[in-house]
Parts: sequence; structure tokens; C-alpha cells
Amino acid sequence: MPEPAAHPSSIGAALNDAADRLAATGLPGSRREATMLWAAVQGGGTKPGDVWLRRDQEPAPDLVERFWRAVERRSNGVPFAYAVGRTSFRTLDLTLDPRALIPRPETEGLVDLVLRKVGKRETGNVARRRISGRGVDASRCRWPSTVEGPFDRVIAVERSPEAAALARENVVLVRPPVPVEVREGDLLAPVAGERCRAIVANPPYLTEAEYLGLDQTVRLFEPRDALVSGPDGLAATRALLAGAPGLLEPGGLLALEVDERRAQRVARLARELAWSRVTVHDDLFGRPRYVLAILEEGA
Repeated sequence: MPEPAAHPSSIGAALNDAADRLAATGLPGSRREATMLWAAVQGGGTKPGDVWLRRDQEPAPDLVERFWRAVERRSNGVPFAYAVGRTSFRTLDLTLDPRALIPRPETEGLVDLVLRKVGKRETGNVARRRISGRGVDASRCRWPSTVEGPFDRVIAVERSPEAAALARENVVLVRPPVPVEVREGDLLAPVAGERCRAIVANPPYLTEAEYLGLDQTVRLFEPRDALVSGPDGLAATRALLAGAPGLLEPGGLLALEVDERRAQRVARLARELAWSRVTVHDDLFGRPRYVLAILEEGA
């Protein structure tokens, strides 16, 4: 397998070595991948086009070292975001590793939907508190929307101590304009006694069989407990629907990301549990992925 030059004379030379290394492992588009890795490792808003324009420059040794660590991880099949140790979510650049799931565009869509609902005051008063569910909600960026929304306080809930630690690291990194407290525990238990205007969650929603059918880049690297939820994939969702009314103020919002195959079933469960104004919303790919439910005023 190709080895990198000890001291590449230019960024372009480092990219060539990396492209050869990645191609030898069967990764398609190895040259483009190498350029994207360099941009991500360099950070500071660097784009792949910027890297190409600077390809004749001599690289800093520490940057070359970080780049090659990322190349080695990608050569071993590690997902891109884990390989570079960072990810973008909406307006933010966050630290990421296998303690948490890799954020998907669908999750950004849920945040956008909630911000629009809160901004229109469709949940009553402007949201004062917000809670995320379990899995990797805290570290997978439920709370970063606080930099955009009208929140006075945020409580992020994370069942995994490791993912909670990552969330706290990102709170320090982002320095959100409102207090963000990361609590450890399952689902709504860590926020017993709170009264909230909105509860936002991306709970686990796969069955065991669905999990085993996932691409191995997800199944081998991302945390299983953040993906699987009981025999029908609805254990966590069902618990949130049942428990959230005791925590929401009248007119409060429960917003859930769900599996597209079960969106209508989740909506029916919500109505059976006496939630009012239950709506299903599509993601940016046109798939039913979000269920929003309002707690009846005066409840």
C-alpha cells in the first residue's frame, strides 16, 4: 500500500500520496476525497476549492500529521465525519467521534421546523425551555439550535455518559447565548418536575432486523443504542408520547423525528393518547419524517 512522503514538498504532493492510499483501499473518488479530508482537517471554513488553489504551498507539519491520521481512518472504512473528528450542523462546526451518531440532513430539518413553529408562536408563548430525548440527541445537535431560537434555557438529555461528555465539550466549544445543561439519563426521567414549552427528540426508531440491514459504515461504527428501540422500533417514541404531557405547559410542543415507514403510526399513537393538532411533515427528500403534536390549552 502506498506510503506518504515524510515531508511533502507541497499540499498537492500530500494530496497525491493520500489519493493513492485511498484508491488502494477501493474508495471511489479518492482524489476528491483526499481534498475534502484536507479541507475538513484544516477547518476554519476551508473549502475543497481553497485547498486546490493552495496546492503549491508548503504545508505545516502538524497539519500534515492530522491529515494523515484522517486518511488512515478513512482507509480503514471509518466514516468521513469520524475520520476528521468534526461535523457541520446548520451554522455550527462541532467536534464528533463514535460516542455519538453522525448528524443527518433530516435532523437539521427537524430543527428548522421547530424554529419556525416557535417563531410563529404556534405553541403558545415563546419557548422558554427545551428538552431533547435519548440516543445521542444532546451530542447530535438538538441543543445547538439555541443559537438561532428564542430560548431562555435548554436542558439536553443523553442516556449515554460518553455521548453526554461529548455534548458538554461542544457546549464549551460553541458557547451558546443561553444556558445549556446536559443531563444524563433515559428519555424524560432526568427532567422530572420541569415545565417546558417544547420537547424535541430524535429517539431510536429501528427494529433489530432493520439495524442488521444497515450499511456496515453505520452498523460497525455508530452507537447501536442510539438506533434500536424495541421489537417494533417504537419503544422510545411511545414512552415520549406518554410522558411528555406531564412536562409540557399547556399549548406546548412535542416534536419527534421518526422512521418514514412508521410516521403515520406514530401520529395515530399520538391521537390515541389525546394529543391535539397532530401533524406529519416531510423532510427535504419528501419523506414523512417528523411528527409534531400540541398539548391542548388548559390540559
